[in-house]
Parts: sequence; C-alpha cells; structure tokens
Amino acid sequence: MTLAFVVNSGSSSIKWELLSVESGTREAGGIVERIGEGGTDHEGAMRSILEELGDVHPDVIGHRVVHGGSLFSAATLVDDAVLESIETLSALAPLHNPANLAGIRAARAAFPGVPNVAVFDTAFHAQMPPSAYTYAIDASVAESHGVRRYGFHGTSYQYVSGRAAEVLGRPLSDLKLIVLHLGNGASICAIDGGRSVDTSMGLTPLEGLVMGSRSGDVDAGILFHLGRAGFSLPELDTLLNRRSGMLGLSGKTDMRDVLAGVDAGDATATLAFEVYVHRLRHYIGAYLAELGGADAIVFTAGVGENAAPVRAAALAGFEWAGIHLDPSRNAVRGTTVISTDVSPVAALVIPTNEELEIARQAAALL
Repeated sequence: MTLAFVVNSGSSSIKWELLSVESGTREAGGIVERIGEGGTDHEGAMRSILEELGDVHPDVIGHRVVHGGSLFSAATLVDDAVLESIETLSALAPLHNPANLAGIRAARAAFPGVPNVAVFDTAFHAQMPPSAYTYAIDASVAESHGVRRYGFHGTSYQYVSGRAAEVLGRPLSDLKLIVLHLGNGASICAIDGGRSVDTSMGLTPLEGLVMGSRSGDVDAGILFHLGRAGFSLPELDTLLNRRSGMLGLSGKTDMRDVLAGVDAGDATATLAFEVYVHRLRHYIGAYLAELGGADAIVFTAGVGENAAPVRAAALAGFEWAGIHLDPSRNAVRGTTVISTDVSPVAALVIPTNEELEIARQAAALL
C-alpha cells in the first residue's frame, strides 16, 4: 500500500489528508488553523500533524501549488531549484504561492527523506492552444510580465474528467466535456480528449464566472473609471476580489442563502442569481461552439454538486444542443446522471476529489 500525505497549505491554515493511493481510502486527515497567531508558524503546525500521525510514515508527500506559470506543466519532484522557481512565480499568485511554499518547506523538515511532489493548479491547462491563452495586448509587454491565460482548478478537472469517462463507459480520449467547477471560487473548462482547450480563469483566478466574492469578467475600463474617481490599486484589488460577485450583488456569498432569498421573493437575491446563471450559460454556449458539441456537461464542487436550481437554470433551453435535463433526477442529491435516458448529451454530477488526484500524481513520480 502506497501512503500519500497530501498538503494544502494556506497562509493561516494547513489542510491535510493521508490517503491509500491504490484504494483511494482516506486513512486520516484534518486541518490546523490560526497559523500566525500566538507564535505558531507552518513548521510548528506541521510538527503537530506529525504528532497526530504518530508512527505512520508516508511514502510520498503531495502539495497543492496554485500557480506554476509557464515553468511547470506537470507534477514535479521538489528540490531546491524547484522551490526557487515556485518562489519566482509568487508575483502571479501573491496570496497563494508563498503559503504553498511554507507548507512544502515545513513538510521537508518534518519528514526528512520522504519525496515531496508539487502538483500545480495550472498544469492541466498548460497545453491550451495559443489562440485560447493569448491576451490581445502588446506582445512584448505580455512576454516580459508573463501575461497570458493560465487557468486554475486543474487537479479538479483532471479527476472529474476521468470519473466522467468511467461513468459514461468510454475512453476519455474520445470525449468532449464541459466541466463546471462551481464553489466559492468558480470556473468552467472545455476538455477535448482529456486535454484542456479553454477555461474561464485567466492570469489570475479573478477572470470568468461570477463567484462568491470575485467579480469574474468585467470591462477593464471600469478600473480606469474608478481610478480616476480616486480608487487606489489596493482598493480596486479588494473591490473585485473580496467585495464583488454574489457578495457584492446580494450581500451573501453562500449560494444556499441566495437561493433562500430567491424563494422568499427577495429582488436583490433574484437578480444576483440571474446574473450568476447568465454568465454560466454564456460560457456553456461558447464552449459548445468551441468543441463543436459535447458528450457531457459535468457539474462539480460545492455549488455544482448540491445546488439543483443552479444546474436546472444553467441548462434550461439547451435542448437545441442535445441537452435534456431530467428534473426528477436533478432534484435528488447524490444522483450522478441527471439527464434523460434519451438525451444525446449527458448531464452529470460528479463530486470532485482533488486530494486523491494530488495523491495519485505524487505517487506516479515515485
């Protein structure tokens, strides 16, 4: 049995799981919070996890790293040079990569001799065609500053697309999939033969769909307009990343609260829901065009897996594209196939398991 210790290190917490790679069984797991308070650092948090594990010794440690830039297109065995490279990418993900690095360094200190593997959120999208990842700005500026579409949620897309192929009983290489990862952070990906060909998040996780507190797509001219009105760069950053999305529209970040407001006839919640769904449908339609049709539409993550009204509204009126939702199936939590038996395009709900995907990719490098 190969034991993989999976680490998701944030600035103030470390989420961890111990997994049997072959069976996918979760042997242990937990979260250490409030790092940075009371003198506790990432190394101290890792030592407390080590105490909880006791005599258990993992075979490999897999780390979630948010941004791999153009340097990393696959899971990578960590050495000092890799650590330096990840650090250089911190400018692209200043809230995430430094915290990811702290977790890697703490794990290397706590488990000397155990291989550490970095699994990048961006790696799944590394083979996108240039037409999809290139922004139409001055090419020399883009090259100098690493400005391009990178995409995120890659480990989720890799796991879910593989599971979709299993559910459909067809090789992944034969499938055209549109996968919606809908959580507090949300994105959508067009997948052709197991390869990402387009995705909604861009240089950062801000672009694309309406999210819990992020705006998603906006006219860049809004920033200049607000800048001329006196907003500073930090204020604009806070506005779009922390005060926009569903929070900015309705005062609520949790879709359950928004749906409760819709049911109660709250006009603000209703508009927020309609804006959210409008953006989903915009991207589904675009990706149907890019792929030339699809074999399945797949929903995953917290909202995608649990919010039946979101799925129903997102797919309403797509019968012309061969998508026929079964309302009774969609209403039952835990149902995998939510389309009708005669629907040419399957609609699926597949719970994501990013930790298991990280464990598998890490173990594959042993």
